[in-house]
Amino acid sequence: MALIEVERKFVPGPETEDRLQELGGTLEHRVTFRDSYYDTPELSLMRADHWLRQRENSGWELKCPGTAGVSGPHTEYRELTDEPTIVAQLYEVLGTEVLGAGGVIAVLGPLGLQEVASFVTSRSAWKVVLSRVDKEEHSLKVDLDTADFGYAVGEIEALVNEEAEVPAALEKINKLSSMLGEGETLMCFPCSSSGYTHWALLGRILGFCL
Repeated sequence: MALIEVERKFVPGPETEDRLQELGGTLEHRVTFRDSYYDTPELSLMRADHWLRQRENSGWELKCPGTAGVSGPHTEYRELTDEPTIVAQLYEVLGTEVLGAGGVIAVLGPLGLQEVASFVTSRSAWKVVLSRVDKEEHSLKVDLDTADFGYAVGEIEALVNEEAEVPAALEKINKLSSMLGEGETLMCFPCSSSGYTHWALLGRILGFCL
C-alpha cells in the first residue's frame, strides 16, 4: 500500500538552518540531484494533479493526490514507485486502454509522454523529533531546496500509512511550522517531492509552451 505524504511548504530564511539546530534537528545529508518531469504536450497529468518524475540514479515516481480528508494549508499525496502500479495509474488518469505490459519507459511513447522539465536541486535534509520524551514518536522530515533556476522552498513532511493518521501528523507539522515561523514568513503551496511547488513548475513549463 502506498504511503500518504502530508506536507507543508514554506519560504526558508537565512536563519532557518540555525533554527532547526536550536530545535534539536539533525542534518541528515546535503545532496544535489536532477529531476526530469514527463507529461503530454497538453500537460494532462499535471492538470490532473499527477506528477511523473524520474530522478537521476533513483528511478520513477508518480505522485497522486490523496483524499484531502482534513482541510488546511497542507497537501496530501500518495507516492507510487512500483513501475507496474505507476503504469496502471497512468492508463487510468489519461483514459487510455491498456496497451500491454511493460515498465514506464516502454509506455512513454504509446501514451504520448515526453520530458517537459528538467532541473537540478541542491538540498539539505533534516530530521526533527518534537518530543524528546516520547521515544515512539516518529520524526518529521524537513527539506530545504534551491533549484538551479533560482527557486528556493522548504518542506515539512510526515509519512503515514492511512488517512486516520493524517490529523495527528498535521498537528505536528503545524507545530514545527509555527516554531520555524518565528522571525520569518511562512507560505503554503501545493507541492512536489523535488522541493518545488507544483504550480511554480507548471507556470515555468507553460512559460516555455506559450
